[in-house]
Order: sequence, then structure tokens, then C-alpha cells
Amino acid sequence: MRKLMIAGNWKMHLNTHEASLLVHRLSERIDVHRNVEVVLAPSTLCLQPLSLEIDRRKFRLAAQNAFYKDEGAFTGEVSFTMLRDLVHYCIVGHSERRAYFHDTLEVVRNKVEAAVRNGITPILCIGETEHERKSGETKQVLHDQLTTALSNLTTNDVRDVVIAYEPVWAIGTGVTAKPAQIDEAVRFIRHNVAELYGQKVSEEVRVLYGAGVEPEYVAGVLSLDAGIDGLLVGGASLNYHKFSEIVNAAYRTRREN
Repeated sequence: MRKLMIAGNWKMHLNTHEASLLVHRLSERIDVHRNVEVVLAPSTLCLQPLSLEIDRRKFRLAAQNAFYKDEGAFTGEVSFTMLRDLVHYCIVGHSERRAYFHDTLEVVRNKVEAAVRNGITPILCIGETEHERKSGETKQVLHDQLTTALSNLTTNDVRDVVIAYEPVWAIGTGVTAKPAQIDEAVRFIRHNVAELYGQKVSEEVRVLYGAGVEPEYVAGVLSLDAGIDGLLVGGASLNYHKFSEIVNAAYRTRREN
């Protein structure tokens, strides 16, 4: 059985003191669950101090971004090489990186390859915009983002990649993706992985859902037939009440299923 992952993307929020306080509060409310992996993605500035603070039985750290060159004259950038002793995961291809910082398909591909090269597991975000969905381009967008991102990896590499389906039109918009829409997209993602790397790899790779995740959505999303292995949580991950309840709800749902 694939291990559940609940990942909290803190985005550009919280200084080091605030981040430390949030970890402390989460640690009080989240128990160790063998079948649920809780991943925290604070700002790069907070990764070093939090790596010394977290209870590693409960939490793992993820970076929110990194540059695909291992070293060089790239002022202001942080490489995957610099992060490999701090984090297990790195979010790659988030819609905000694609939209605001022009992370193209090729840039995302290079970052995925650099993460794997440095022993860091990429959490690869893919998803369509509102315009793309209304234009009937959802499957084409998912296909292009997925196949390009994984194109420089071996079959064994792909087994460990985490894929997060994030419909851009449901992130911070107040619009909630319907279960049927999520199920169809995740089925299509697994179908694409199977065509590229075989059915066995498709059954092994973890696929998350992330867009407007709230505690009340957990059971419904994780119970979908497509096989969703966790959640990438945005705004709710900054609220220790909500995030701990999401983790606990995920544990209850997995146990019941």
C-alpha cells in the first residue's frame, strides 16, 4: 500500500520565529502515524533551523523551490545540492512558479532531474487553468506537463516521484473541484504514467491532490476510486488546528478503508 502524504506548503509566510512556533503547535497535536507521512514546506530561510527542531518521527521537510544548476555564478539562487542534507522533498512546478516566475516546461524538467540527481524527491505539481479547462484542454495540459517533466528520468527514478494534481482554477479562488473532476484527472495521470513507464510504476507512484484543501474534504478526496495518496495543502497548512485535523482525518480515512 502506498504511504499517505499530507504536505503543507507555507508559501511566502512566516519568519523563523513564527515557523518554529507553528511546528511546536503541530507537534503537540499530531501523533506519529506509520501510514501517514507529514511534510512541511517552509520558506528556504526557515529550513535550517527547523531541521534542528522537528521531530523526525512526525515530520519531514520540503523546499518550495530550487535552481537546477548544482553550483555557479547564479546570484540569489539556492541549488538542490545545497538542500540535500536538509530536505527529503522539493516542490517543483507549482502553478505560482509557472505563472509568476516563468518556470517553463523545460525549466520544470531540469528541476525534476536536478532534484533526483541530488537525492531529493520532487513533488511535481501539474494542473490546468480555468481557461484551459473551459477550452477542453485539460488532458493535453496534464499530458504535456507530466511527460516533459519526467522525460529525463529512468523508470526507477519515476517510481519515487510524487505527483500533485492542482487544478489552478481551484487554488485560492473559492471554487471547489468536484469529486468526479478530481477522479478523472488522477485516472488520466496514472494512465499517462502507465503508457510511459508501465502499469506497475503507475500503481506504485504516489499522486496527491491540492487545491483549496480543507478538513471536511479529506475523506471524500482520499476515498476516490482513482487512488489518491494524500494532499498538498496551501492556506490551511498555516492554521495548526486545520492542518492537524487534515492529518488526523487522513489517518482515520486510511484506517477505515
